[in-house]
Amino acid sequence: MNPSRTHKRTRAQESSGAIERMYITMRHLFNRGFYKPMGISGETLRESLLILSPEIYGSISEEKIELEGLLYVIDRLPYGIEECRFINLTSDEGYKNSHFKPIIPAKRRRNCYRIDEEQMNIEITRGRSEIYDILTHLTFLYIESHKIMKQVLINDNGEVIRDWKKLEEAVLVKKELTKNDKEIALTHTANFLGRTFEEVNAIYPLFECEGIKNRFLNIIYYLGKRAMEEVLEDNQRLITFSPVLRERLGHHIHGEQWALKVKKTLNDKGLLARPLHIISANMHSVQNSLFAKKALASEFKNEKEIAIFEKLSNPKSIKLQQKVAKYALANGMSYIEDDSGANINVQIFDSNYFYENSQGLDPEEMPVIIVMDYAFGEQAYETMDELLKPYNNNGIKQLLKVVSISIMGKAGILSGKKGDIMIPTAHVFEGTADNYPFKNKLKKSHFDDVDITVCEGTMITVMGTSLQNKDILKFFHTSTWNVIGLEMEGAHYQKAIQSASKIRGSISPKVAVRYAYYASDNPLESGSTLASGGLGTAGVKPTYAITEKMLKQILV
Repeated sequence: MNPSRTHKRTRAQESSGAIERMYITMRHLFNRGFYKPMGISGETLRESLLILSPEIYGSISEEKIELEGLLYVIDRLPYGIEECRFINLTSDEGYKNSHFKPIIPAKRRRNCYRIDEEQMNIEITRGRSEIYDILTHLTFLYIESHKIMKQVLINDNGEVIRDWKKLEEAVLVKKELTKNDKEIALTHTANFLGRTFEEVNAIYPLFECEGIKNRFLNIIYYLGKRAMEEVLEDNQRLITFSPVLRERLGHHIHGEQWALKVKKTLNDKGLLARPLHIISANMHSVQNSLFAKKALASEFKNEKEIAIFEKLSNPKSIKLQQKVAKYALANGMSYIEDDSGANINVQIFDSNYFYENSQGLDPEEMPVIIVMDYAFGEQAYETMDELLKPYNNNGIKQLLKVVSISIMGKAGILSGKKGDIMIPTAHVFEGTADNYPFKNKLKKSHFDDVDITVCEGTMITVMGTSLQNKDILKFFHTSTWNVIGLEMEGAHYQKAIQSASKIRGSISPKVAVRYAYYASDNPLESGSTLASGGLGTAGVKPTYAITEKMLKQILV
C-alpha cells in the first residue's frame, strides 16, 4: 500500500489549506467583480472559514451566536451595514465631495458611505489586505445571520417564534426603550441566540454607537431579517467591486501621493538633505516621549514619566494631549494630515529645536525624525516603497539620506501574555516562501532594565489576523520556525527596505533597521484573543519602553 495515500492531514494542514482556498477565492471573486456571499459563489469562503474556525470568531461553527466575535467585526465595519443588502467596495471615487456623510468604523480608519436604505459603499485605499479583512468579516457576519434565521423561523411559510416578534416590536418602536422594555427585549433575544440573559445584558452597552443605545438589538434583528429574505424571497445580499477599484488596485496610487507630500514638506522645510530616521508607530509616543514632561511640568511636578504617559493615554485627557501637541509644534515638530486616502498621518521632528548637540555636530547633520502612523497589511510595502524612492525636485532626482528605519507595532504573542515585548530576528510571510532575516539593531538585552518580559525570535507576517487559529499557530511556535508572534506588516516593510537598499540603491545598504512589537493579544490563550478587548493602560508601559530605546539609538 502506498504510504502517502494513508497519510492523514493534521489540523494545522487542513487550516493552512483553508486559508489558501480563501485567498484564492477572494482574488477570483474580486476579478469577477461581484458575488453573492450566501449563494453558490460564496460557498467556498463560508466552508473555508468554518473549517478554519478562527480564534477571533469564537463559536462560529456552533449553533449559538458568537457575541464577542460579532462585536469585534461590527467595530470594524460601518454603522448600519447589517441593514444593507448591497455592499459595494470602491476606490476613492469622489464621494467626499458629495452630500453623503462619511461613516468611519470605530476600530478601522476607512471611509464608508450609506448610499440609500439598501446600499453601503466602502472605500478601499489600503490595498488587498483591506479587501481580505472586509470580506472575511462580512462572511462571518452573514454566517451568523443565517444561524439567527434558523433559530427563529418555524417553517417555509415565514412563520416565526414569539421571541422574534417581541424583538421586532422593540426594534421598530419609535420611542426610546425604558429599562424594563430593554430587559424584556433582551430576554426574548437571549432565548433564540442560545445565550443567557446575563451574557446579552453585559455585551449590550458595548455595541452603543453615536448615542444610539439599541444598536445591539437592531443588529440582531436586521441580520436575521435579511437572512430570512434570502431564504423566503430569494433576495440575495450582493457584494460588488467597482471597476475603478479593480483597475487601480496594486498601482500605489494613494501611497505615491502620500509619499510625495511627505518629501515635498521635507524639501520645503530644508530638511530633505538631513540625516533621516523613519519610525512607523502611533501618533503619540514619540511626541510625548520628547515633550510631555516639559509641556506638563506645572501639572506633574514630581510624577514619573510613565504616570504622565498613562494619564495622556486616557481618552478623556484631551486638554493635556492638546497642550503637549501645541508645545511640540512650537519646538520643532511639524504635522502632516493625510489627504491622499492612505489614512497615514505624519509627524516630522527637527532635533535642532529640542536636542542638546553635545557632540558639536553641524546643524545640517542633526537628525530629523519622521513618524508615520500605522499602515495596514500590504499597505506597508506600498507606503515604504514610495517613501524611500528619490524625490523628483524640478526634474532633478534627490536621494534621501535615510540613516535608520524603525518599526514599532502591536502583535499577537505565542509565548507570553498581553503587554510583553517581542524582538524579531526575521519575518516569515505566511502562505509564501518569502523569508526576511535581518540584523535588528534592537536586542533583547537592551530591555534588561525594564520590568517587562521580552522574547526574541522569528515573527510571522500573516495575511489577516482574523484568520488565525490555534492549530496553525501551535505548529509555527513549536516547530523549528521558532515563531514568537504574528503581525501583518513586518515582511512588507522589510521587502520595501531590502529592495530600496540592495536592489534599487535608493538608500544606503548600511541603513539600520529596528523592529519591536508589544503583545496586544495571545491567540493561543482563551480569553486573551483580540475579540476579548484591548490592552487599556497595560499597553502604555511597553509602548513607551520601545519608543525610549528607539530614540536613544537615534539621538546619540
